[in-house]
Amino acid sequence: MKLVKGTRIALKALFSHKLRTALAMTGIVVGICSVIVMVALGDGAQQQVLSKIRAMGTDLVIVTAGQVKTIAGRQRQTGNVSTLTMKDAKAITEEARNVMAAAPAQGKKMPVKYGAITTTTSVIGTTETIIPVRDLGLGKGRFFTDDEDKTSQRVAVIGETVARNLFGDGNPVGESVRIGKVSFEIIGVIDKKGTDLVGADQDDVIYIPINTALRRLLNLTYINNIYVQAKSSDHIEKAVSEIRDLLKEKHRLKDKPDDFTIQSQTEILKSERETTQTFTNLLSTVAGISLLVGGVGILAIMLISIKERTREIGLRRAVGALKKDLLLQFVVESLVLSASGGIAGILLGVVLSLGGSYFTHWPMSLSFPAIAAAFFFSAIIGLIFGVYPAARAARLDPIEALKAE
Repeated sequence: MKLVKGTRIALKALFSHKLRTALAMTGIVVGICSVIVMVALGDGAQQQVLSKIRAMGTDLVIVTAGQVKTIAGRQRQTGNVSTLTMKDAKAITEEARNVMAAAPAQGKKMPVKYGAITTTTSVIGTTETIIPVRDLGLGKGRFFTDDEDKTSQRVAVIGETVARNLFGDGNPVGESVRIGKVSFEIIGVIDKKGTDLVGADQDDVIYIPINTALRRLLNLTYINNIYVQAKSSDHIEKAVSEIRDLLKEKHRLKDKPDDFTIQSQTEILKSERETTQTFTNLLSTVAGISLLVGGVGILAIMLISIKERTREIGLRRAVGALKKDLLLQFVVESLVLSASGGIAGILLGVVLSLGGSYFTHWPMSLSFPAIAAAFFFSAIIGLIFGVYPAARAARLDPIEALKAE
């Protein structure tokens, strides 16, 4: 009964000072809203990155010549980058028991010309095995065959970005383009793939037969990558071990460091998840600090309120109110402020997250556990920062309080 009465008195006091109540709630509203938006931003970014990794295939293993190191947030090759050959790709396909297929690849940024239009794009020499290994789809035409690769035919399959840059809305199949100084016939267009993990456009690419690339275009005897498809995601670790042992034997690296780098989608997935989770935690911490600042705001407002209501407190004590009654009243006021601010912050955070995602097309994912945790934390802050002012009010001497101006 006293709880209901104390709550009624607390609510009446809050509504009688609307501006002060609104100011006290503002910090909590901003804090809760910040937590929700920041976590939604971090989770959305994480889901986008993970979806791009999964889109590349959960059974994908990438073998790269030399050593791959992360420099300034981007992966870069170091050391000797001419250590992989077509024989390595063939050996992996034939001798690794946990491997389904392997596609060699050698790429380079090159100018491509059609009529008077020129663009610069990634030209990748590979085999038709790249289709299942990288999960490519054909939007128009066809992909080149092994026979066309063996005879070094000048045929090309282009991505959607290249098709749009060179041909607009026209059909590029059957047209000829000049890559460097060599003319190629376009025989197909790859389905849209979007951007990769570092934001590079995967559709800004031209695929040509690997032998054509090495002999007629690049004049090379080595390859840059081997894309390997494991038999399943459960066979990735075994496939990686087999590939490493096989290449060490082929390259005669018994007691020497590897002259190649092997990356599996499992490792990339784990690394990116850890990175994005760290990013989300950082954002949440910053937002949590703003929530704590909101609690300090409640403390300040409550102390000011007690100062202004000293005579009221003295009068209540004089007519029989106990210390615990005053303690209850001011704790309830603090909890109402924090809870109301929490609800308003949740509504504002959800609206901003959904609105921001809709208008900016930036992926944002609402986290209901984060929303619940933020609301619970705001209530705890209200309780903690409300106890001291409430205790201070309860300790006031009624005679001295009545004398206050």
